[in-house]
Amino acid sequence: MIIQYPQDLLAEVHQRVTGHNLAGFTPGQGKLKPDIMLVGEAPGRHEEVHNIPFSGASGKELMKMLATIGYNRENVYITSVVRQRPYSIKRVTDKKTGKVIVKKPNRTPTKKEVLAFANLFDWELEQVQPKIIVPLGNTALQRLLGAKANIGQLHGQLLEQPIQHAKKDGSGYELATINSKLVPMYHPAAVLYSRKLEPTIRDDWQQLGKYLHKIN
Repeated sequence: MIIQYPQDLLAEVHQRVTGHNLAGFTPGQGKLKPDIMLVGEAPGRHEEVHNIPFSGASGKELMKMLATIGYNRENVYITSVVRQRPYSIKRVTDKKTGKVIVKKPNRTPTKKEVLAFANLFDWELEQVQPKIIVPLGNTALQRLLGAKANIGQLHGQLLEQPIQHAKKDGSGYELATINSKLVPMYHPAAVLYSRKLEPTIRDDWQQLGKYLHKIN
């Protein structure tokens, strides 16, 4: 299912990201109260066009990994900490025509952009109520556990601890009073850039499968 966000939270996001280079809006999708909620960084160009989270090249890698533990897009929930595609503006000269072309490649969202979506993300997490949150990459992990959290140190581990929630005044984050279960994972795009990570990522997913078997 596609979740319907409250209009006041959408209006708040719109106000806070005015002037930022962000495009489209890709809502979270999937099963409510799932075993796992996969949390990415932000939509890419493919997601902006098709409005389906993790539907591009990195999404194909993610689906492969999910399949190895018996899950698919229908029985998990997939979202991201920023719902619009962050892009930069680059002007390049076409070598054939000599004309200047404007390109808008993807970029990592800023901390300010992640915070702008924080109340919306908190609301979504409250609706979804997953057994385990799976942050994919550092941007998602640091939104949940703070700026010092590092995917290289925490990947594949089952963590049970409070996560960050946005302060209602929008000034930053504070820790929740209850624990959540998390298993941080490398972002699926990581394997596209570094194939040597593939065995590690596969092992991490198998470990996640074992955790899920224990709680079900």
